[in-house]
Amino acid sequence: MEQFPNCPKCGSEYTYQDGALYICPMCGHEWSDIEPAAEEVKIVRDANGNILQDGDSVTVIKDLKVKGSSSVVKIGTKVKNIRLVDGDHDIDCRIDGFGEMSLKSEFVKKA
Repeated sequence: MEQFPNCPKCGSEYTYQDGALYICPMCGHEWSDIEPAAEEVKIVRDANGNILQDGDSVTVIKDLKVKGSSSVVKIGTKVKNIRLVDGDHDIDCRIDGFGEMSLKSEFVKKA
């Protein structure tokens, strides 16, 4: 019996080959033997399609209600030194007058 590589995502040994792809029945991951083992890099884009990076400055393009408060982050608020994170809200930042906050990239533009 031919030995197939373990799944790079979950480590399962129950992989099988389908054409040029290896498939893991445990997690559903598919890969080829020429696929690099490096992590996938997520590209975060602002409302205008510009690529954002850690440390960039952005401007809020829409009034945003602050959850759990009656405050609103006004349109045009400039946010400096952003950090990109995984998740639904992909920007972590500190806004003067509000403190630490998470924003969605679709509501900001690169400054």
